[in-house]
Amino acid sequence: MRKIKVKLAKRSYPIFVGSKIGNIGSYLKKQSFTKKALVVTNPKIKKLYYSKLALSLKKAGFEVNLSLIPDGERYKNLDTVKKLYSAAVKYGIDRKSLVVSLGGGVIGDIAGFFAATYLRGVPFVQVPTTLLAMVDSSVGGKTGVDLPQGKNLVGAFYQPKLVWIDISTLKTLPKKELRNGMAEVIKYGIIKDAGFFRFLTKNVDNIYDIKTPVYEKIIAKCCKIKAWVVEQDEKETKGIREILNFGHTYGHAIEALTGFKGYSHGEAVAIGMSIAAALAGRIGLLGKSSINEIKKLISVTGLPTALKKKLPLKKILSAIYKDKKVLGKKLRFVLPIKIGKVFVHKGVEPKKLKEVIK
Repeated sequence: MRKIKVKLAKRSYPIFVGSKIGNIGSYLKKQSFTKKALVVTNPKIKKLYYSKLALSLKKAGFEVNLSLIPDGERYKNLDTVKKLYSAAVKYGIDRKSLVVSLGGGVIGDIAGFFAATYLRGVPFVQVPTTLLAMVDSSVGGKTGVDLPQGKNLVGAFYQPKLVWIDISTLKTLPKKELRNGMAEVIKYGIIKDAGFFRFLTKNVDNIYDIKTPVYEKIIAKCCKIKAWVVEQDEKETKGIREILNFGHTYGHAIEALTGFKGYSHGEAVAIGMSIAAALAGRIGLLGKSSINEIKKLISVTGLPTALKKKLPLKKILSAIYKDKKVLGKKLRFVLPIKIGKVFVHKGVEPKKLKEVIK
């Protein structure tokens, strides 16, 4: 097991990589929570892991309550959050009760936003069960839900009390879901660590073999990089944390345009990273060999580098202009200048972007 600390003064918390779900209760028992817990998950995850989690919490003296929400990005909305509010009132959740998010990124985002806003904030714990959630969404305190007009337009910065990562949960994931998370893994190499990018390139043949110790190393490395970024710029006010959005500007746009059904988040981000690399090349920031390296790693891991079928250019641009990074109607893209280093490019010319998308 590896322990990583996110250092945010009073909001600091540990990430445990390689811990077992069945051991979480003994750790939480020592913390200053009231003995009521609300577990938020979906029906699929409930069948797989809820009994282990609930048993561990009950042994630690917690009264365990369950709130099931539907599976899928299309349910990541305010209607779902309202149902959680009702459940919290029903079960008597107070300001020191514990909210436990058990599942992937959608569950974590919804449960975190609920925890941030119910009673103006109740403590919550992330227990991610997908690769994407382990390396990205469970760490850093970004919580939120979607609106019909775009992804994550409603949200809050709210840090968990801890992140508990049981890598064995990946054994029940279909390969498609592992690929989904691999997009975020690749992202970390491009934005911050060229050595990690080369490591992924060298180990690509075994990249989906979760029985190897490689996975604990991969997840721990991603968490360390994200922890460092969050420590520098917790609430995205300094321009540093924005680098975590590499590939997401275009990715979020095509997710929204396809009703969150056409592409998984990882697929959309993979295409977005390819677009961003090509855009960096088009404006003279990134060499052709680096662009090819990025696209090759994305491709050999089974992720797409382009749309399966064309979408109207005007609609894509309209969706991009709704991105949270747009300021004063100026396009801002996270672009690589080399593998291992990116920056936020302010005022991207629409003409250049159109050329790349076409």
